Amino acid sequence: MAATHADPPTVYPTLLYGDAKAAIKQLTEAFGFAAAAVYESEDGTVLHAELTYGNGMVMLGSKGRRGVFAEAMAEGGPTGVYVRVVDTDAHHRRAVEHGVEILMPPTDQDYGSRDYLAKDAEGNVWSFGTYAPFGAGG
Repeated sequence: MAATHADPPTVYPTLLYGDAKAAIKQLTEAFGFAAAAVYESEDGTVLHAELTYGNGMVMLGSKGRRGVFAEAMAEGGPTGVYVRVVDTDAHHRRAVEHGVEILMPPTDQDYGSRDYLAKDAEGNVWSFGTYAPFGAGG
């Protein structure tokens, strides 16, 4: 399936967090995501959130809810997500300034990418780097 720049992404990583509000804060402040939508229940539980980065998006919500997806993911995790960035070193500095746990500092890879790895507050592994998979427009 050939994609054009006008097409929305076709893959959306989806994560559940024990403290989804804290996750949204960390992902926006430390990693530079933008909150496109956040839906909460009357008690303030995050039911669904959409965070964008470039033309990509991750969706997230709160653990402990009912429903097939929430129940299937109840014991899931951690998850790994790769995000393509323009400047790995600048992105890394931002994460460090916000106290993010860094698993690997910016490193040049044999396949031409410059990547770093970080862990969010609930143990998910986030890889940020310049790699664009074949056919991904990079």
